[in-house]
Amino acid sequence: MAKELSDIGLIGLAVMGQNLALNIADHGFKISVFNRTTAKTDKFVAENPSNPGGLVGTKTVKAFVKSLAKPRKIIILVQAGRATDAVIDGLVPLLDQDDIIIDGGNALWTDTIRREKDLKAKGLRFIGSGVSGGEEGARFGPSLMPGGDKSAWKELKPIWNAIAAKVDRKTGRPLEGAAPGKPVKGGVPCTTHIGDNGAGHYVKMVHNGIEYGDMQMICEAYALMQGILGIKPKEMGEIFTQWNAGALDSYLIEITADILKQNDPTNKRKAFVDVVLDTAGQKGTGKWTSTNALDMGVPAPTIAESVFARCISAIKEERVAASKLLKGPKIKKTPAAKKKALIEAIRDALYCSKICSYAQGFQLMREAQKEYDWKLNFGQIAQIWRGGCIIRAAFLQKITEAYARDPKLANLLLDPYFNKTVKKAQDNWRKVVALAAECGVPAPTFSSSLAYYDSYRSARLPANLLQAQRDYFGAHTYERVDQKRGKFYHIDWPDPARPQLEM
Repeated sequence: MAKELSDIGLIGLAVMGQNLALNIADHGFKISVFNRTTAKTDKFVAENPSNPGGLVGTKTVKAFVKSLAKPRKIIILVQAGRATDAVIDGLVPLLDQDDIIIDGGNALWTDTIRREKDLKAKGLRFIGSGVSGGEEGARFGPSLMPGGDKSAWKELKPIWNAIAAKVDRKTGRPLEGAAPGKPVKGGVPCTTHIGDNGAGHYVKMVHNGIEYGDMQMICEAYALMQGILGIKPKEMGEIFTQWNAGALDSYLIEITADILKQNDPTNKRKAFVDVVLDTAGQKGTGKWTSTNALDMGVPAPTIAESVFARCISAIKEERVAASKLLKGPKIKKTPAAKKKALIEAIRDALYCSKICSYAQGFQLMREAQKEYDWKLNFGQIAQIWRGGCIIRAAFLQKITEAYARDPKLANLLLDPYFNKTVKKAQDNWRKVVALAAECGVPAPTFSSSLAYYDSYRSARLPANLLQAQRDYFGAHTYERVDQKRGKFYHIDWPDPARPQLEM
């Protein structure tokens, strides 16, 4: 006998909403759906009649709410910001105490903190959940990052555990074989309770910032092989396929190999990548990550440079005009005998830069937990990124192991595995950054990652001179190396012979 009421509901039937609803239904949960455009709801339900759980289309918000079992669980997947607030405002008068609203969009974490607080005052529970994996992930198993009320998480957990991507318990590798109506069984689900209020959306934001970095690094490896080594896309695709069989094994490396091997659908003699305009879009989460790093004083140069790289790509007309006036060095042809070694060097530069980018992301989360009074489990965060999400990679198993060895690890670079890896590969990394500069091929994330590494390993930086400058022009004071930290001094410039004033 069919259930009278649905286990959960979903508002917003764009592609992500449709796919997540089908994923939920595939796992045996009855789900009610609502979209502002009724015709879209009717069409979606009509086109998907058979599911273990079942889809229930509703024509009004009131009917949608009435169709749900209590405590009601409602997923919102609409545009972040005002649209999300409008949906919540429309739901609140229709809900009962302890009902649960789940925001599955890319919300700004401070909005999530505000919403959780406001709804709690009304007797309602709120979860802000990051959902990563794109359209395919939503359909067959995303990485899910819920934050908010723990009692609400207990209600949602069976559904989130069921629909999340699964990884092998021992290796951490994603389990394959999902198909409509035939979900993956077994394995470890790529979801966990991240923390209070906005923690889930914050971690999803950092995930997206790291994603920006990963994508830009891969593009720089492509640019170096193309610009300096003259390698054609199809050959490069084979190189990325080889890289994907090693330490760089990841979803982004895999799809890059596929893209580079793809011919232009309108002209089979051309590589597809060669006809794509070189202007990159962005939705803002990378910028949020970089802005937040600046606000909290956490160095995240690799992530910031990846955002700036997209910004400079967007000014295409200016770049075309500048290319006619601004000249760089001529690139010399690389001897065939050195080609293989340089490809290996580029691979090493990519891996070392990747380590630094993730180190920055995890440092940012470490500082955020202090700022917002969260308790984040970094090992678990790395675990749930191993499958379903865009940055899923074998590399994340190494991060999981690093935090298992030392849950209070200050920086990934200090872990024995990553320390050893960078030590072994840094000569190649430096060679590539130097070669990029000599040849005039921009490699902002490779070079900023190297500068980050060299800065982090330096016991003394030139900030002593900088602080002296600040004291000179603004009386900002300075500390002394021969005195205890926290004791500040000032010289009465421009006459340094005058007595110092203790602050």
